Amino acid sequence: MDIVLTVIEIVAPVFILASIGYFWVFFGFEYRVQFVTGLAMTLSVPALIFVALMETEIEPSALSLLLLASVLTYGVLTLVFYLVVKALNLEMRSFLPPLIFSNTGNVGLPLAYFAFGEEGFAYAIVVFAVMAIWSFTFGVWVVSGGGSIRKVVKEPMVGATILGGIFMWQGWTTPTFLTNALELVGQMAIPLMLVTLGVAVARLKPGRLGQAFWLSLLKAALCVGFAAGVGIWLELPHVALAVLVLQVGTPVAVTSYMLAEKYGADSNAVAGLVVVSTLLSVAVIPLALGFMI
Repeated sequence: MDIVLTVIEIVAPVFILASIGYFWVFFGFEYRVQFVTGLAMTLSVPALIFVALMETEIEPSALSLLLLASVLTYGVLTLVFYLVVKALNLEMRSFLPPLIFSNTGNVGLPLAYFAFGEEGFAYAIVVFAVMAIWSFTFGVWVVSGGGSIRKVVKEPMVGATILGGIFMWQGWTTPTFLTNALELVGQMAIPLMLVTLGVAVARLKPGRLGQAFWLSLLKAALCVGFAAGVGIWLELPHVALAVLVLQVGTPVAVTSYMLAEKYGADSNAVAGLVVVSTLLSVAVIPLALGFMI
């Protein structure tokens, strides 16, 4: 029961902020999605990623085996969801990234901490780091339509993720005044993304929600199943296994919608996946954790 309440407490702010965006559009106020998306993806989200990685302290013993498990899990999911998208004849750049990448940051990290304490949080950061690097390199390459690797390298989130990983690995920190400034800039990211998500939901065509429901169910089942399978195969410690399943099984990341909006993919379809998968997570995550705790 406690984990159900924890999930509700974490996902409730998501819906509250998204509702602000929804009713903003509903009552006829102007909202320039292109400007907000540019601000978030060019400045705020990179700052959030960099600071989150830089300030994380991970024991070497908590890193190696779970790092391998995370890489293998996301590698398998990338191949499996590629085949799924091809089989269902869906647009690759709109559907592949949101099916692979989950909300391991503002949903997964708090959940891991509340469920497993400091040990769980340290493990969760490892999974988050792997997801972030793969998402903002390969994921950006897919949603932007492929082409030159320069397009990926120029993406601010890619540089922020790689740089943050280097700082985390070396134990470096920026000067306090710069860290404080970056934290303030990064704090804009989640509210901006969630309000913009609500704007997108207000413009959704209801018919797309049926597709989002079945894809979200499929995503949850495959992500939890493969994460558990890889973790058991590698004989992860109990808490590390539970955290891997928890992190990979979180709903579609809001950044998937922002990337789709930025690069002209089907952002309405991605917004539907974000909303529906987040709703389903209230049931899916406690169910998955029930077998792990």
